Amino acid sequence: MEIIGAAALIAVGIVVAAIVAAIIYSRTHGTRTVAVATPVSSLPVVEAPPANSRRPDAELLERTAAVTRREEALVRKEAELDKERSAISDSRQELERSLEQISGLSAGRAKQLLLKEVEEQAKHDAARRIRQIEEETKREAERRVRNILSVCMQRLAAGHAAETTVSVVQLSADDMKGRIIGREGRNIRALENLTGVDFIIDDTPGAVVLSGFDGVRREIARLTLEKLLQDGRIHPARIEEMYYQAKSELESHIVEMGEQAVFEAGVQGVHPELIKLLGRLRFRTSYGQNVLAHSIEVSRLAAMMAEELGASARTARRAALLHDIGKAVTHEVEGPHALVGGELARKYGESEAVAHAMEAHHNEVEPQTIEAVIVQAADALSGARPGARGESLEQYVKRLRDLEQIATRHKGVDKVYAMQAGREIRVMVAPGAIDDDAATALSWEIAREIEKELEYPGQIKVTVIRESRAVEYAR
Repeated sequence: MEIIGAAALIAVGIVVAAIVAAIIYSRTHGTRTVAVATPVSSLPVVEAPPANSRRPDAELLERTAAVTRREEALVRKEAELDKERSAISDSRQELERSLEQISGLSAGRAKQLLLKEVEEQAKHDAARRIRQIEEETKREAERRVRNILSVCMQRLAAGHAAETTVSVVQLSADDMKGRIIGREGRNIRALENLTGVDFIIDDTPGAVVLSGFDGVRREIARLTLEKLLQDGRIHPARIEEMYYQAKSELESHIVEMGEQAVFEAGVQGVHPELIKLLGRLRFRTSYGQNVLAHSIEVSRLAAMMAEELGASARTARRAALLHDIGKAVTHEVEGPHALVGGELARKYGESEAVAHAMEAHHNEVEPQTIEAVIVQAADALSGARPGARGESLEQYVKRLRDLEQIATRHKGVDKVYAMQAGREIRVMVAPGAIDDDAATALSWEIAREIEKELEYPGQIKVTVIRESRAVEYAR
């Protein structure tokens, strides 16, 4: 009985083992379900699957395991990197603390010093670059200017006589002075009342001086007196007759001079009233320079400059000839002569381009066209050339004093000399106070302040001199 019981127990164990193996196999390989209550003898023989059918599953398991291993390795490396980052940060903080202890400076203070050093270096580089650009620009500008102006000067030669506010009439004998004065001064009073000019009769031998700010009136007075001297009859009635005769003759002469100026400047189609005003400029001077001759010269210069620069020579020539025409009526109309002239040009049919260039030649309005800039440059060139204009001693001294004061108020300046009638300023600086770069900046600042505060024709050269070199800047 014991043997039978043991055999039954073994059979039950075999059945249970077979069922468990079938369940495991079906879950792992997706095979068919095995019946639980099947006797051992009726169980089919389960054959092992072929080797090639298990290969894809094994490869998938291997790949999954490899991916898992790589993920674990990456996690470990990331943890190691975090530790290294933390260690580097700690080392950096420790290094900063060590540097602060060694240098005696905090990180913020060291940063400020570094920024200051970088700023100074940037200023040094900027000054050097400014000097380089200025030198290149100056060379190119001088080359082009020499080319344009040389052509213009070769084609133009003009001379002007310095004129003042007095005219002199020569007398054949000194006894004529008494006849001009008349009984109780009635003749000279009649002359002054009619002409509006002062007749100065003094001890000057053989001459009568006529003084007046209006050149046209002074010319009428001169012609009137010369006619009276030729006629020999000097009394109030004859004075009045000769005055109106001289006035009529001068008006005709003014028109002729205006027409001659238009012809010389090469301008056509000018309104008769503008021609008459041009002729009146023959008796007007500016700093000793005859305004009509100046206008003709500016017209020629502007035309040549416009041709060289590809602008409208016709507009530039016309605007330059008429640019000072407002001076012919400034005794009668209030306002700057440039604006007055522009309004007159519009009134008598000139184009807006011409009127604008006339108004802009003294910056009463901002130049908007290249012709306006050309007229402005030609006007300055005509007025600034040597011998063109004169100025009083007081104005000359004030100009030099103002130039020297502008340069003296800068830090590091030792001495200042205004030379060449105020067209050049030489600035002597303290040797240890200013270096080459600062000298470049100083010359630029002085030139800019002169341009801002003073009015001057032409160009002023500022030369800053120190031990090592001289720095020039023209403005």
